[in-house]
Amino acid sequence: MRIVQVDAFTDRPFSGNPAAVCVMSQAADATWMQNVAREMNLSETAFLVPGRSGEYDLRWFTPTVEVELCGHATLASAHVLWEDGHSADESIRFNTRSGVLGARRDDPWIELDFPSRPPIEGQVGDEIVEMVGGTPIVRARGNVGGGQSGYFLEYESEEEVRGLKPNFSRLADVPDGYVLVTAPAAMDGYDFVSRFFAPPAGIDEDPVTGSAHCSLGPWWQAKLGKDELMGFQCSARGGAVRVRMGGDTGADRVRLGGRAVTVLRGELV
Repeated sequence: MRIVQVDAFTDRPFSGNPAAVCVMSQAADATWMQNVAREMNLSETAFLVPGRSGEYDLRWFTPTVEVELCGHATLASAHVLWEDGHSADESIRFNTRSGVLGARRDDPWIELDFPSRPPIEGQVGDEIVEMVGGTPIVRARGNVGGGQSGYFLEYESEEEVRGLKPNFSRLADVPDGYVLVTAPAAMDGYDFVSRFFAPPAGIDEDPVTGSAHCSLGPWWQAKLGKDELMGFQCSARGGAVRVRMGGDTGADRVRLGGRAVTVLRGELV
């Protein structure tokens, strides 16, 4: 069985967020998929099974858990389906734990149709802020990435977001210790920057989190009054995500644009 590693939300190898993609002829046991994901040791490994009318069933696993939603591994999956000739359609539908998701060609980009999940301002304890660091100007809660409930913190500057050094060991002990941080971008061509920390899922910092932009999109749309935005996730690898509000299936959707490049092909034995 072939497995392909793709760097997503980037146009060059060894940046963006790497994902492994495995296209299967039939559904596999969850324990086996989890073991493969642990072996690959990437933030997510995607498993696809062809369904009816050109649709695909899609599941995502980190090295330790199955997740409800993943942007970069969905982008990588669409890239592999087109690049390796599994699909000739201009758009692909995926059946997932988060409902039906879409992908369409927008050369040289791929655009995903995902749910909009705006965060809600509310109580976030000082203990969480202490674990993350810095001085956020807004604290909120929501589905901040991977379909996980967690914490959304806005900071005053890109410099402050880049300089954060969270206490990952303490966050790992918090059941909902998933934290999305963001600030206005100082870089030309971008509207906002972000970072995403997910120690409870075995990932201290995710390189580029497509699903986090389901929250970032509506948040910055409301602040900036723009329906199309460019975000940069300023992890060590870094990656760009284009966000357009409103998808093909309704106003409560976001369209996440990114590029992808294959870096490795292998076989599972």
